[in-house]
Amino acid sequence: MTPVFDPVRLGAVTLDLLAIGAGAPDAVLARQRLRLGRLVAAARQGSSLYRERFKGMSSTDARLSSFPIVGKQELMQRFDEWVTDPELDLPRLRAFTADPKRSAEPYLGKYVVWESSGSSGQPGIFVQDAAAMATYDALEAFRRCTPDAPRLVGRIAFVGVTSGHFASYVSVQRLRQLSHWMASAIQCFSILQPTGALVDQLNAFAPTCLATYPTVAALLAQEALCGALQIAPQEVLTGGETLAPGVRQVLVQAWGATVRNSYGASEFLSMAWECQQGQLHLNADWVILEPVDEKMRPLPVGQASHSTLLTNLANTVQPLIRYDLGDQLSFGAKLCSCGSKLPVIEVEGRRDDQLTMQANNGRMVTLLPLALTTVLEDRAAVFDFQLRQRNLHTLELHLPLGGAAGAAALKRGRQVLLDFARVQGLDSLRIVTKAGATLPRGRSGKVQRVVACPASGH
Repeated sequence: MTPVFDPVRLGAVTLDLLAIGAGAPDAVLARQRLRLGRLVAAARQGSSLYRERFKGMSSTDARLSSFPIVGKQELMQRFDEWVTDPELDLPRLRAFTADPKRSAEPYLGKYVVWESSGSSGQPGIFVQDAAAMATYDALEAFRRCTPDAPRLVGRIAFVGVTSGHFASYVSVQRLRQLSHWMASAIQCFSILQPTGALVDQLNAFAPTCLATYPTVAALLAQEALCGALQIAPQEVLTGGETLAPGVRQVLVQAWGATVRNSYGASEFLSMAWECQQGQLHLNADWVILEPVDEKMRPLPVGQASHSTLLTNLANTVQPLIRYDLGDQLSFGAKLCSCGSKLPVIEVEGRRDDQLTMQANNGRMVTLLPLALTTVLEDRAAVFDFQLRQRNLHTLELHLPLGGAAGAAALKRGRQVLLDFARVQGLDSLRIVTKAGATLPRGRSGKVQRVVACPASGH
């Protein structure tokens, strides 16, 4: 199986990144304008949805603010009109992503395909060609791996969900396909298995680099501090969730490793990288983010947004122009002391909790939020929910969906949670369900989907 890879395009993007250096603002803006023009031209030519949305607009109008805002629901409902390649068929793509054995397999021999988690209640399918992947590869290799950070050498452990077509796992599997060395140097470990089994596997592999989500990293650090996990990574790469200062401190305490966070999404894999000062720098030459208020009006620097509009300048197969991403973020008012001129952003990401439950024998078991949300999404097709901990033995599953459909979804969700709990050694876990519930939304505009109860409630 030949992976989706374009070395010529990778070389061109790499040379451009080296030429732009630390990101002089004028050079970044020039590249933005050039790439936005190409993206809009490709959308006009190949996407009937965008031709309709651009109707009445001058073909010479290159002001981003003049383009209409689009959302995931509309794009997925009109998928065939959205994409610029008529060979891309949504039912066939759904069938492709339904088979976990085909993860990272090139679709039609030329596309990388992944699906979003559906944290906003609407899962999506995203298609990347070799040109887009070359851009992501270059950004990861030449910006995220900065000169002061340890290089990704030795043994790399990706710890996450390994049973679906999520962007992080697909990307890692694709890297493993690129060479025999990567296939042996990079290994994937599932967070859906019991913690003890995961610890044993990591001890046997002895990674020098650990790539995972902050909540997973925190759990593994706790296992290291108590002596069960005996690995010595030089670097810990995190992403996909908010990396709280307290979690970073625990990771450094456990391993003394360099900890680097990043910001990405299914819509653009490598949006921002963390410098040695701990600041997230936006790859503004390849992605445009517009913070907006609840009425989709632009916000000034320093003000936290209600949502964010994303324009992906690398992907012309599935154009994303002023796409409502749903994330809350703000731009920094000052340049970073690290020397990069690329803008600094602060992201209010997902803040789901770890749940500590008690087995019949008194043993405490940690349930990771990403594992819980994955089993509900993948095994029960439940996406819009909140899972609350009532006490050490009981969880509450709340769904806004009511009626017969809500009852059926709760039944599926309850069963997959009980099945997962038994694998974790929680045979007596109780699940309380509620349909038609109002799900509170946090500052990020998204529902906190996994909520632990206070210690006093145990």
